[in-house]
Amino acid sequence: MTRKKFVFDFEEGDGKNKQLLGGKGANLCGMTQIGLPVPPGFVITTEACLRYFDENKKLPKGLMEEVRAHMEDLEKKSGKGFGSKTNPLLVSVRSGSALSMPGMMDTILNLGLNDETAEGLCQLTKNERFVYDAYRRFLQLFGKIALGIGDEHFDRIMNQTKEQAGVQLDTDLQVDQLKDLAQKFKTLIKEKTGHEFPSDVHKQLELSIEAVFRSWMGKRAVDYRREFNITTDQANGTAVSIVAMVFGNMGETSATGVAFTRDPGTGENYLYGEYLVNAQGEDVVAGIRTPKPLRQLRKEMSAVYRQLEALRHTLENHFREIQDFEFTIENGKLYCLQTRNGKMNAWALVRTSIDLVHQGLINEEEAIFRVKPEHLEQMLHPQIDPKYKGTPLATGINASPGAASGKIILDADKAEAQGQSGEPILLVREETKPEDIHGFFAARGILTSRGGKTSHAAVVARGMGKPCVAGVEALEIDMGKREVRLGGQVFREGDILTIDGSAGTVFAGEVPTVEPEFMDELLELLGWADDLKSLGVMANADTPE
Repeated sequence: MTRKKFVFDFEEGDGKNKQLLGGKGANLCGMTQIGLPVPPGFVITTEACLRYFDENKKLPKGLMEEVRAHMEDLEKKSGKGFGSKTNPLLVSVRSGSALSMPGMMDTILNLGLNDETAEGLCQLTKNERFVYDAYRRFLQLFGKIALGIGDEHFDRIMNQTKEQAGVQLDTDLQVDQLKDLAQKFKTLIKEKTGHEFPSDVHKQLELSIEAVFRSWMGKRAVDYRREFNITTDQANGTAVSIVAMVFGNMGETSATGVAFTRDPGTGENYLYGEYLVNAQGEDVVAGIRTPKPLRQLRKEMSAVYRQLEALRHTLENHFREIQDFEFTIENGKLYCLQTRNGKMNAWALVRTSIDLVHQGLINEEEAIFRVKPEHLEQMLHPQIDPKYKGTPLATGINASPGAASGKIILDADKAEAQGQSGEPILLVREETKPEDIHGFFAARGILTSRGGKTSHAAVVARGMGKPCVAGVEALEIDMGKREVRLGGQVFREGDILTIDGSAGTVFAGEVPTVEPEFMDELLELLGWADDLKSLGVMANADTPE
């Protein structure tokens, strides 16, 4: 009897089969097969995930043998060795279900590092800072996701290290400080688990695959599926993509970013996104540092910017949809790490539906079905009254449009509790994490002091149609006193603020709002719907009973 195949190389996987390979895995296969610059890798199917749960959280028989065989192929493609002391291969282990659930499941980067491979990578790259920056990142992600150690323990050590060094940013830490950080993280892992950090790279990989499978049934993923009515017919289980690492944190000619093929807030047709030099992907998405707008890359790395412009057109023409893609630049070379259909607010969705029809990428019927009833509801959300002349307390990044007033709430659990009782609230955080998703559901709007338009907070808020102002650098949060400082004023938790996600402004108290006006593009779309409805009635009249 032939054993079920659980693993597919990017060159062989069916790029249209998202149910089996997940959206991320299927799209990586599709991009590879049309010649885009995707790092080599393979996908473990959603069927393996479902079997894992069916067998009481045990990996299916034969899965790791398949994985090992594909890792050997990956070594040949990359010219590197997994666990090699002289030329080590590092990989990312990425989640991905059939429907996009941004940030709701887990991903681990830089897997394959231990003391020996780190030293080998130092000898190879002559860049100790890059290596130990990657190592401390891996130890934290692996410790959190695979071993269940809370982020706060790692963050406390990181903050103490930065304080002792007299710096504010991770990028300002020196090599010796990063080495010390890695050792402290390993000590923490032993304290919390009772075991040494596993230096066996194959054990690291096995534990990480299990952890990504488990994240399918994690609280935030379950809450997200419930909130958005995602059924098992639409998405069941997560696939796992194993991808050779490329590095955006190798110095000033390396970077990482997130881009949309059009503006997800307005639908305007231009390359839109953000990036950070000398960083890794989670820095942008998690909002750890406030990134630069992508237009600045045109000055910093003009050749790469031109490649990104070409990439956006290729992605839209291939997928016939607005794409949200992640990229890394390693020593001046561009790589595309993933793509998915972009989450937009209702205004952008309507505008892009019209534009895609005019460009011949979709037809009128497809355009109509892109816009759901709940999107039309979003378009009825209030806006700040243009007659209001109040001075904003502060300005940040207009991450998701619309206006919202509510009580300041500083953590997701409290937001959930007070939101369920019907109180209007604003979730106010330094940066949001995927674990905060239940607070998003309860809040009328989201306000953060860090992050940009492609951060977790911004992407999720747009998908929900909720106003969001991100990257308000003047916003200081004191969790001990449960208060915030803005515009020279102090506000306690429970005080009311108003945010304008269209302008990126924050006001004290409740600000007057007005109902929005219908946009011309919506009227055009509704006209198409009327025409199709008439055609449908005539077709039915001609059909015999």
